[in-house]
Amino acid sequence: MTAAMWVRSAMAYRASFAMMTIGNVCMTTMDFLIIAVMFHHTRSLGGWDFHQVAFLYATSSFAIGLADMLVGSIDRLGERIRLGSFDSMLVRPAPALAQMAADHFALRRIGRPVQATLILLWSLSGLRVDWTWDRVLMVPMLLLCGTAIFIALFVAGSCFQFWAADAAEVQNSFTFGGGTMLQYPPTVFTRELVAGAVFGIPLAFVNWLPALHILGMPDPLHLPEALRFASPLVAALTLAVAGLLWRCGLRAYRSTGS
Repeated sequence: MTAAMWVRSAMAYRASFAMMTIGNVCMTTMDFLIIAVMFHHTRSLGGWDFHQVAFLYATSSFAIGLADMLVGSIDRLGERIRLGSFDSMLVRPAPALAQMAADHFALRRIGRPVQATLILLWSLSGLRVDWTWDRVLMVPMLLLCGTAIFIALFVAGSCFQFWAADAAEVQNSFTFGGGTMLQYPPTVFTRELVAGAVFGIPLAFVNWLPALHILGMPDPLHLPEALRFASPLVAALTLAVAGLLWRCGLRAYRSTGS
């Protein structure tokens, strides 16, 4: 209901909503233009051509963009804790996590997934790939699981604010920072960083590992091929861990004392 209220509020000023959404599309397009400028001077980046890197960019941008639209408002948790307004959410007959996700729901953020979808369609049209049934099915699975992993990271990162109330930037370093990293091939990063994105914070399962199978690219870490299909399992595990962290944060919450 809260999200619907914010949507109705945004649509009450349709011209303003349209301009803000278009502005969102233009701002996110600047990220892709940086990649395009790189390929104006080179034919490959870490062994990946322009359409392959565009595929990484689009899948990463879509996943984090949709996750940001659905639960991005949760980074306001620290502010609500400081002001004491989080208490009101705990006494309402609705899960506090759902209320935080719907708080100041911004439909204009749909601009980023829309822009990413256009780039994705363009990249798919230029990929030299043998489109077997498993590769075809893996594309929507990649988008769905990538979004779920980023949602889990948004929630898990916000839980840190139960103990450090002004720590939204810590969350952003793993969400938006991770999303930017995933726009580039894993071969341009050190093996240690790539390993950390596989066995530490599982960002590699958003698009890197599934893309290796879809695009037929070699794995810089020479990992078992089964990991390229593990995104659904990883998404489920990260969501479960994020849920447990949220419950721990709620139990540790001591209100404002007023």
